[in-house]
Amino acid sequence: MRHIEQKEEKKKLCPVAAKCGGCQWINKGYEEQLQVKSAQFRMLMEPFGRPEPMIAMEEPTHYRNKVHAVFGEDRRHNVISGIYEEKSHRIVPVDSCLIENKKADEIIVSIRGLLKSFKIRPYNEDTGFGLLRHVLVRTGHVTGQIMVVLVLSNPIMPSKNNFVKALRALHPEITTIVVNVNEQNTSMILGNKEQVIYGKGYIEDELCGKRFRISPKSFYQVNPRQTEKLYAKAMEYACLTGKETVLDAYCGTGTIGMIASDHAAQVIGVELNRDAVRDAVSNAKRNQISNIQFYQNDAGKFLLGMAEQKSRVDVLLMDPPRAGSDKAFLEAVARIRPGRIVYISCNPETLVRDLHFLAKKGYRIEKSVAVDMFPFTDSIEAVCSLSLQPRAATQRG
Repeated sequence: MRHIEQKEEKKKLCPVAAKCGGCQWINKGYEEQLQVKSAQFRMLMEPFGRPEPMIAMEEPTHYRNKVHAVFGEDRRHNVISGIYEEKSHRIVPVDSCLIENKKADEIIVSIRGLLKSFKIRPYNEDTGFGLLRHVLVRTGHVTGQIMVVLVLSNPIMPSKNNFVKALRALHPEITTIVVNVNEQNTSMILGNKEQVIYGKGYIEDELCGKRFRISPKSFYQVNPRQTEKLYAKAMEYACLTGKETVLDAYCGTGTIGMIASDHAAQVIGVELNRDAVRDAVSNAKRNQISNIQFYQNDAGKFLLGMAEQKSRVDVLLMDPPRAGSDKAFLEAVARIRPGRIVYISCNPETLVRDLHFLAKKGYRIEKSVAVDMFPFTDSIEAVCSLSLQPRAATQRG
């Protein structure tokens, strides 16, 4: 009986939850979610000490500022938009989502409604016919700016100027519209060709007092409210006094390094992705930050090079991908021996694995905290501070 009640409650919150699979914990109340996540994180961190209380979201719904919809047709050839059913390429029609920005969802529904009058057919993966493949909407949390990206199968969009007018008549808050062309038979959403058909082709947003330019392909945290809490905790753990040399490994578009630049003597950002480095340099200029430099390189190789040159790093900020850091990077950290490490993780299991390695190299785990970045999902983000112990510190170059 309880199982049936839970199923009905889940259906009320989201009628497609069972097919979508995105909100794994939609059947749990928010307090229960926090309790379960806290318990999981405490258990993982048990070998290193008790974590601080988990940082919750004040309003845990509609937090995603990046919303993607795939377009297609149902059996009667009606246009549908939504998401792929879990582990398939069947489209689950979605009008609104519990965790997505409401305005973004409204814009996607409006685009779907305009297609018929503009004789635009959605793309069919099986036949290769049709034009509109996906729509991506990105929203600035602080600025309110909105970017719409229309992903097409070819660059010829009929009556595009009139389409822009019609869409903006419904949603005058849209600040830019970009056509992205993806001609490949691929699971990638965005292609390599772009054409701006309205506005500047990008939006801007603010995070921790810094301003960031966001283009269709830019990496930007999807939950900026919680990101500010996460980064504030990372800065607290870094204990910067204004005299330190800080290395931001896996720096992406340079967000946390730029935030650290206010409290450090100099910051070095290292990132393998060339496009992200270009965005990072641009963002630093936009914020008039002069004490930060970015390098396009593998973080482990870069650290080893610094160690060979007897360079010093006082504080290492690291935010690796879900797989955590590889052994080569951690060995490089052990070579250069920064006095303090602040480790931001989107996968506590690989975080714990890496902490065990660093503990063997003379580091003590001082503090840790989990941040609920993605309510209604099973994901946990965490930040941890480590310090080099006195005996190990005397062995530093």
